[in-house]
Amino acid sequence: MTGEKKKKKRLNRSVLLAKKIITKDGGARQGIGEPSVYHAVVVIFLEFFAWGLLTTPMLTGLLSFLSAPLIGALSDVWGRKSFLLLTVFFTCAPIPLMKISPWWYFAVISMSGVFAVTFSVIFAYVADITQEHERSTAYGLVSATFAASLVTSPAIGAYLSRAYGDTLVVVLASGVALLDIGFILLAVPESLPEEMRPVSWGAPISWEQADPFASLRKVGQDSTVLLICITVFLSYLPEAGQYSSFFLYLRQVISFSSETVAAFIGVVGILSILAQTVVLGILMRSIGNKNTILLGLGFQILQLAWYGFGSQPWMMWAAGAVAAMSSITFPAISAMVSRNADPDQQGVVQGMITGIRGLCNGLGPALYGFVFYLFHVELNEMVAVESLEKAAKPNMANPSDERSIIPGPPFLFGACSVLLSLLVALFIPEHNHLTLRSGSHKKHSNGAQSHTHSPQAGGLDGKEPLLVDSSV
Repeated sequence: MTGEKKKKKRLNRSVLLAKKIITKDGGARQGIGEPSVYHAVVVIFLEFFAWGLLTTPMLTGLLSFLSAPLIGALSDVWGRKSFLLLTVFFTCAPIPLMKISPWWYFAVISMSGVFAVTFSVIFAYVADITQEHERSTAYGLVSATFAASLVTSPAIGAYLSRAYGDTLVVVLASGVALLDIGFILLAVPESLPEEMRPVSWGAPISWEQADPFASLRKVGQDSTVLLICITVFLSYLPEAGQYSSFFLYLRQVISFSSETVAAFIGVVGILSILAQTVVLGILMRSIGNKNTILLGLGFQILQLAWYGFGSQPWMMWAAGAVAAMSSITFPAISAMVSRNADPDQQGVVQGMITGIRGLCNGLGPALYGFVFYLFHVELNEMVAVESLEKAAKPNMANPSDERSIIPGPPFLFGACSVLLSLLVALFIPEHNHLTLRSGSHKKHSNGAQSHTHSPQAGGLDGKEPLLVDSSV
């Protein structure tokens, strides 16, 4: 018995020593410089640039809806860097398999949706290293980087595919993915403070932390979380459906050429970058977080209604400019969630938002396809633009044809959904950040031991809110 005790004691001591070496001595040397928003920006850009080269969307849906809160919660305990590496690695793992084995590609990409939640870890990473007044600008910069990667990479991938073949594109995308993984390993420092993590790697994780449905139960227990989640679902559902069909819609219904579609993507992407960096910061300082969300939802309603009723190319261009302004909504919501959440819950609350977006990515395309089917708008056959122009003119001129009045019915359904989202967002309480954060920092300033026990103290009744409601 004494021998076993000594062996266990030596083992615990070695684990604790390894933890100290990795996180304390090596923590200052790991990565390049101090944790910064620019580390997060590079990780996001390289990941989505790799997929954009392939002009293939990442597969998300129900799997990421369940896994995003879990991965976010675990990153609150074990740190952000390891889960950044995990999500990026498994998200990009299917890329080289496109040419190696189609069967393995479809098998891996079906499971990679579990890890397609990099945004939740990235936003938690940014929350760890920014002050409240900087957070909305930082989130806007990350979202703008995502837009920039999708603006540049599809055009590059399409050109290389035509000039040199698909194999080169897959090799280049695989190289970019490996560069991203290497960047995380060598250049990205850990952002989660040492006192926020367990004393040793052997620290137990409760079932509540590992339960993927725990965050869903907490949604119903906290009215603020519930309102934010409903707002995200109703606003992002039409956006996800739009991504799946809009560019095909431009070609077949509005008669855009391939070059015009590429120019449209580039212009709207550049305007989105400006909106999420320059305009978002100005709006957050001038009208506040909640009003910025409401304004973004208002722009989204106008954009979708214009897409739905528009039948001329100039209308699409004008609506595209409005769509760029509506891109401020998601970083503004993420900033509100981050400001209201405790420091030890940044990962789980950002994971909930990312998970809902993943669910919308699965439901949105199906919804749009069903509405297109109901109104007899066929987008499944690629035909020549010239024949489309000849066929479209009689339909638009015929008053009895529903497409002459409503060319894009799904976009109007989307506008109604976002209108409901705006009405829900009106009831989200305004945030009093000065009183909220002072209490949170006191809670976590007592060291690692107090942090380890703080969830248990609040979990006696099982109803500790994720977000602090300022109306209380």
